Amino acid sequence: MTTTRTILIAAAAALLSWTVASAEPAPAPPAATLPAGQYTLDPAHASLVFHVNHLGVSNFTSRFSKFDATLDIDPAHPETARVTATIDPASVEIFGSNLASILKSDKWFNVARFPQMTFKSTKVERTGDKTARITGDLTLHGITRPVVLDATFNGGYGKNSFDPGGARIGFSARGTLNRSQFGLAEGIPSPGTTMGVGDAVQFQLEVEFSRKD
Repeated sequence: MTTTRTILIAAAAALLSWTVASAEPAPAPPAATLPAGQYTLDPAHASLVFHVNHLGVSNFTSRFSKFDATLDIDPAHPETARVTATIDPASVEIFGSNLASILKSDKWFNVARFPQMTFKSTKVERTGDKTARITGDLTLHGITRPVVLDATFNGGYGKNSFDPGGARIGFSARGTLNRSQFGLAEGIPSPGTTMGVGDAVQFQLEVEFSRKD
């Protein structure tokens, strides 16, 4: 009886472990197995946030709610990727104040004269298994200058039963620019003081791109 009970317990444990293992989602395929081609931004799963020092006491945070991008990539050769993006400066969002209207004025973004910001990558350098440095031309306030993004590949898949839309790939990226280089010098503190709005602007992106089969 003891032997029979032991066998039954072992069989039940094995069945339970197999059931749990089979219920776990399959691991995402490596980047190289994703289909090559053009991916478009999924705006519902994307954010563009920027931070700038305010009076030396905080890092003021805002975001752009309207932007679009395309990614041409061969995941087996990410260094050949190309990224283009457009940003609507009038979509700047600041909650609970009238600062958004100030930023849209001619002293800042001047959205009436410069209704669009653009970015076009010029070089992609792999810096690790899942990281890369993306150099590109940013046009802001009518001025075009190079900027650098440090990007991280977060994951992706070619096909997934939970996402019938097709292939999907996601990245995080961040960088820094000096706004004075783009003709946006309003409010920059005088040398030796922090009373104003900093020149350095840090920006961060969380983006997902999708591609239909």
